[in-house]
This record gives sequence, structure tokens and C-alpha cells, in this order.
Amino acid sequence: MSAVAINHLFGLPETIEKLIFPTSRSGEGNETRGGGNNNIPIDILESPKEYIFYVDIPGISKSDIQVTVEEERTLVIKSNGKRKREDHDESEEGCKYIRLERRLPQNLVKKFRLPEDADVEAVAAKYQDGVLTVTVGKVPPQPPKSKTVQIAVS
Repeated sequence: MSAVAINHLFGLPETIEKLIFPTSRSGEGNETRGGGNNNIPIDILESPKEYIFYVDIPGISKSDIQVTVEEERTLVIKSNGKRKREDHDESEEGCKYIRLERRLPQNLVKKFRLPEDADVEAVAAKYQDGVLTVTVGKVPPQPPKSKTVQIAVS
């Protein structure tokens, strides 16, 4: 079976995600910049009252992360920080890294277009244990308004 056929069979969650968050996948309008590997894992959860974004960016200082909402209901996550090296410094005599796979882009930028029911005034973010959690509240649905129309008699 071809990869296209497999993607077609198992792509339903991605299709639903594209309908709700049309810019959340690379190549689909998601703007991602920065050097190196930009495959930063991001999970998006929708609950009845909010949208929650979980972004894995371990080793970055909280002060190096920015979360903003720009025009056109766009959630922007930026990081200009560098991951700190573990206990040993390469400059120490006789120490060197043999393999470095846990790199993050030096200038990470992720953008997500928010759905119409997202409340851009109700955005909160916290960073703990290498996971950035961004919560975007939902605007409560407005009850439908009824209108009485007078029928003209001719």
C-alpha cells in the first residue's frame, strides 16, 4: 500500500485539525522559522471552554519564551533562547560532545490561526518541566435571537 493511501486512511484527525486550525501544520500556512530542526512537538486540545496548546521546548529559560496574539487571531509562540548544556562544558579539558541530537532552533517562531470562537482576551501561558502550556478561552456561544416579522395585508 502506498504512503499516500496510508495517509488518506489515517489522516482523518489531521483533516479535522486543518478545519479547526488551518495554520497548525507545516506546509499548511503554519509559519515556522529558525535554524535546525523545527519539528517541535505540539499538541492541541479542545475542551468545551478552551483550547490548550502543549509545546515541548525543554532546556529553555522561561524568560526566553514569548507568547502573543497578533492581528487576524494569530497565536504566536517565539523563543530566542539557547538550550543550556548539561553538567559538563565542552571547553573543559578532555570533555567533548560525541552526539548532539537534542537541539532546538535558536530562533523558534510558531504561528497558529485561532478559530472564530477563541477569546483572544483570555490567553494564559505557563512553562513547567520543559512544557509550555498556552490556554486560550472560548467565547460563549450567543443564543439565537428571534425576530417577529409583521405580515403586511394587501
